[in-house]
Amino acid sequence: MNSLIALIVGLAAGAHTSTWGMYKDAIYEGFTYKKYFRSIILSGIIAVVAQAVTQLDVMRASSLVVLYGLTYVIERAMLEFYKTFLREEDQSKYFIPMQFHVQGKIVQSRMQRWLVGTAYAIGVTLVVAGLHYLQCANLQIPGIVVVCIIGSFGGWISAFGGAWKDAPIEGFELFKFFRSPLIALTYALLVACFTTNYIFVAMCALGYTIGTIETYKTFFFPNKPRGKFAGKTIQFPEMLEKRKKFVPLYVAIWLAVIITFVVAFTQPREGLI
Repeated sequence: MNSLIALIVGLAAGAHTSTWGMYKDAIYEGFTYKKYFRSIILSGIIAVVAQAVTQLDVMRASSLVVLYGLTYVIERAMLEFYKTFLREEDQSKYFIPMQFHVQGKIVQSRMQRWLVGTAYAIGVTLVVAGLHYLQCANLQIPGIVVVCIIGSFGGWISAFGGAWKDAPIEGFELFKFFRSPLIALTYALLVACFTTNYIFVAMCALGYTIGTIETYKTFFFPNKPRGKFAGKTIQFPEMLEKRKKFVPLYVAIWLAVIITFVVAFTQPREGLI
C-alpha cells in the first residue's frame, strides 16, 4: 500500500512538471507523448524509491506533503543535470542555451562539461552532507532560526544559478533574483511544520518553489515566450489550443496539493516549528 500511494504522489508530481513544460515548449518544439510522460514515469520511480529509503508514513498527510516536495526537486535536479551536462543537442533553436555555457558561449567539449558536472554533483553532495552533519551536531539552535537559514538556501542556489545562466543574455532582474529565496523561505516555514529533518525542509522548499514559479511564469503570462525561446517563431501554432486540454489536470493537482497541506495542519504533527 505504501508503494502504491508513493507511486500516485510521484505520478502527480511528474504530471505537474510535464504539463507546465509542455504548455510553454510545445508551441516551439511540438508535442509527443513520449516526452510528456518522461517526467511522469521518472517521478513515479523516484517517489517509490524515496518512500522506501526515508520510510515516510504516507498514510499521513504531512508525509505526503514532504514526499511530493522531495520527488519534485529530485526529478528536476536529475533532468536539468542531464540537459546541462550530458545531453548532446543542437542549441541553435534556443535563445538561451540549455547546455552548459559561459556567458552564452556553449562549452563544446564533452569532457569539460562532464568535469564541471562532476564538480557540481560533488558540491550538491557536500551541501546535503553538511545539512546532515548540522542536524546530528544538535547545536540547540531554535527551529525557526534553522528554517530561515536552510529554508532559503535552495532558493539562493536557484537565484545564483539562474543569474549565471540567464543574466548575461537577457539581463539581470532584481525581482527575479530575490524571488526564489523568498518563496523558498515561505515554503520552508510551511514544510518545517511537518518534519524535523533539515534535508527534507531544504529540498521540499526548493521543489515547491520550482512548481510555484513555473506556474506563475506559464499561466499568468501564457503569451510571453520562455527565456530560452525569446524571439523565436512559433513552429506549432495548433498547440496554442491543444495545450489548453491539459489545464484541468494541472489545476486538479494544485488543488490536491493545497488540500493535502490543509489536512496536514489539522492532524497531529511534529516539526521544527
